[in-house]
This record gives sequence, structure tokens and C-alpha cells, in this order.
Amino acid sequence: MEGTIRGRTASSMPGLDIAEQRAWQHFLESALTLYATLNRELVDVHGLMLNDVRLLDLLANSATGSARMGDLADELMSLPSKVTRQIHRLETQRLVRRCSTPEDGRGVLATITDDGRDVLRVAMCTYGDGVRTHFLDRLSRPQTVAIGENCRRIGAALKSDETPARVGRVGTT
Repeated sequence: MEGTIRGRTASSMPGLDIAEQRAWQHFLESALTLYATLNRELVDVHGLMLNDVRLLDLLANSATGSARMGDLADELMSLPSKVTRQIHRLETQRLVRRCSTPEDGRGVLATITDDGRDVLRVAMCTYGDGVRTHFLDRLSRPQTVAIGENCRRIGAALKSDETPARVGRVGTT
């Protein structure tokens, strides 16, 4: 039947019905707006972007306080060249330092500094407050649990499609 998908009214997005398209659009708009809001707050208060906080947090929570640049790019779902520029910027702020890997000397490790840990500790408070204010406080506890579980399921399915070498490498350096 023309104009329907599985008996439902088709949307302007091929392959989706109207309810599916609306759900996707609401999710995407809210996720992007939340990211932009948290990013703006972190820049305004700490001069750090959300991805900077995520990178510093990855380093701080790794076993050695260090990670290979390529592993950071994988974990941040970013291009290696973008992470290199990000690390350079954080290095000029003395929040991280770079060195060659001890194993082969060709790879590059990023290591969080004591200043980086101090700045991260304070920025995580702003980040946590923002998550509470702009995300958690807008949902009931059952809604929070449901959205968390649904996002976990989506993320797990997407990660199972990736090659094993790209999943979960930070912290194993």
C-alpha cells in the first residue's frame, strides 16, 4: 500500500513512519542541544570543551594516567588529527603532556598532569551539575532508568558491529 510502512503512515524520511521519524528527530535535537548546552557551560566556566573534559577523564581513569593517541581518538569517536590538535591545545595549558611510547618509541602517549587532574576535578562538578539540571531533573526516576537502558541497548548493538580492536582500548596501555 502506497504511503504506508507496515500499515503505518509513511513520513518524509524514507523507511520511517511518522511516529518513528518524530521519535528520531526529538532524540537527535535533544541530544545535540544538551551537548551544546553542556559544552557552552564548560567553556564559559573552565575554558574547556566537553570533549576536553571527556579526554581528561579518560586519561585520569586509565590505569597509568596515559593513553595512546589513537586509542583516545577511538574512544572519543574522533579523527586522530583532531585529537592531536586537542592534545596540543591541552598541552599548552599544561593539562596533559606527550611522550613516545616506551615499547616502540614510535607511538605517542598522552598523559594527564597534576594540573590536569585539578582542573578536571572542578570541571566534573560543573559537568555533573549540568547533567542534573538539563537532563536528569527533567525526567522521573523510571524515565531516567528507561532512557539509560534504551541507550545502553542501542550503544551495545552499535559496538557489536565494530571490530574488536577498536572497542575499549583506553586504559590498557
